[in-house]
Amino acid sequence: MVTSARARWDLVQPWLGLAVRLGLAAVWFWAGSTKIGDLAAAGRAVNAYQIFPFDVARAIGAAQPFVEIALGVLLLLGLAIRLAAGISALLMLLFIAGISSAWIRGLAIDCGCFSEGGPLAVGQTPSYLPEILRDIGFLIMAAFLLRWPRSPFSIDRWMAGGQRLEDEDE
Repeated sequence: MVTSARARWDLVQPWLGLAVRLGLAAVWFWAGSTKIGDLAAAGRAVNAYQIFPFDVARAIGAAQPFVEIALGVLLLLGLAIRLAAGISALLMLLFIAGISSAWIRGLAIDCGCFSEGGPLAVGQTPSYLPEILRDIGFLIMAAFLLRWPRSPFSIDRWMAGGQRLEDEDE
């Protein structure tokens, strides 16, 4: 019984990994593309969290879309999947912490994850819980890729000769 469950998992896992990898790549492309056209707005969105000095927030905001798009490219190609997943997980933890901090401190901001972000207009209510839950979902996707990085149609798998690596066997 255990053997057949393991065999089924061995058949499903690579294709699930492909779906997770491409899904997370799409998330990063979407997030980066919404910011890259207006780096000043991205800096203002980071500044709205009131965590960093303005110049630091501006620099983070300017760099963030490029990092997000680079992660999307790596995941789309299946290159350095474990590294991209690790950076993705770290960023998701930082985003969750930032959104939680804004919520705890009573800030009324748009997270800027898939938009220009920044302070909300008077009367608008922030949607922190759905944003945190969404980012937890993305964190789970990144964790999956950390554990099972190989998937079909990836450069990593091609470079490994299409074989499973020993660190994936358990």
